[in-house]
Amino acid sequence: MPTLIQAPMNTMSEQREQWVSDLLRITPEGPRLPPEVHHIPELLELEVEAILERFKQGQQDDFRQVIGELDEADNPLAKEMAALRAAAGADNPIHRLPLFREGELERLFMELHEHVMEHPVWRHPFFVRIFQGRYTPEQLGGFALNYFNQVKNTRQCVALALGRFAGVMSLPYGNLNERISELTQIVLAQLLADEYGVGSHEIEEYPSLGGLFASTTHIVMYRRLFEGLNIPFAEQDVPLLPEVADNVLIQRIVAGDPRFSELEALASVGLGMEWGVPEFFTLLLGGMVRGAWEQQLPLNREQLSVFIAHVQYDVLHAISVMLVTGFFVHGEAEEGRVKQAVNMLMSGRYNMMSGLYRHIFGEACPGIDAIGLDKRYHIGDRRIEAALCEARAAVADGTVVDAAAYRDATNMPFVFTEGV
Repeated sequence: MPTLIQAPMNTMSEQREQWVSDLLRITPEGPRLPPEVHHIPELLELEVEAILERFKQGQQDDFRQVIGELDEADNPLAKEMAALRAAAGADNPIHRLPLFREGELERLFMELHEHVMEHPVWRHPFFVRIFQGRYTPEQLGGFALNYFNQVKNTRQCVALALGRFAGVMSLPYGNLNERISELTQIVLAQLLADEYGVGSHEIEEYPSLGGLFASTTHIVMYRRLFEGLNIPFAEQDVPLLPEVADNVLIQRIVAGDPRFSELEALASVGLGMEWGVPEFFTLLLGGMVRGAWEQQLPLNREQLSVFIAHVQYDVLHAISVMLVTGFFVHGEAEEGRVKQAVNMLMSGRYNMMSGLYRHIFGEACPGIDAIGLDKRYHIGDRRIEAALCEARAAVADGTVVDAAAYRDATNMPFVFTEGV
């Protein structure tokens, strides 16, 4: 049992509690995380499936609450939606959107949410193993370095998607086209602002150039983890593993490549990136807190702040992207395109985590094509195949492990529907 750091003791109750840095306190009832670290205090005592189910139910409850508030006349969001409908003509197709039909927005959310959250990626053996604390400090450092390449690149995909919503895009809403595009841009811009730690509406508050460069981005927050793992700055940036590179490129392609529609781009950086993140970041966070306790890893709240922030903010992100997605889904065809877009991202993430597992733990771990993937998660067309091969061929020397071989690779991190 590791030596624990005791908190100041003023009462008999406090005397029975001991603290592991500022991440965890040991109580007579068991290990408990403070609310500043996670909203589930008994997290380390739960099984993975129980954690995922709690998040799934919580997201559904949160979304139902937002939908319920749309019926309140003085609610700001309800006013915004009412203003849109008032500005539209009687025959404007906006009136037929699920967003404005009783019960349809909740049905659409539940359908898409169930589709995303039942994918096996959120139960990947890598996440489970880290959560259970079955790793060495060296293995955790290897994960931190290689996953950093994913963290550094994905927010750029949000920017790629944001740039596709503009006054020149094809929309069916007449005089509301520009406003619908603008509202979508606003939601994606907020995601970017949260990732980059910037945002100001008053000229007096605008940072100096030095202050701007010193913004607390999620990348800066992630680098704090390296402090606790004693990885110096000069060693923090490593070439991407091929599976990590594939995942980064898949996200960039679906978000920015014109072969994919604006709806697919929005789904990829919205539902595909946001809904599952709080869950698997919780598993990673819980595993590192467990390591601080059981292995005496010198980690603290500041060093794990990027994981804490993703758990807190991404719930809000998930709701906002679902609402603007509702502007572009008119029926089953659009629902199908959304599902296919998130399938590509989830397949890429699963294969990335399998590659990380093999690299970090030196043990076999099946890819997405070897786990009996349910047919609803198969990819129904081959656009992504040609696009990924083209993107691989363009990577620079030194950016990916064995870049020459990677540029020529034709294997795919997907399961395609038979016959396509």
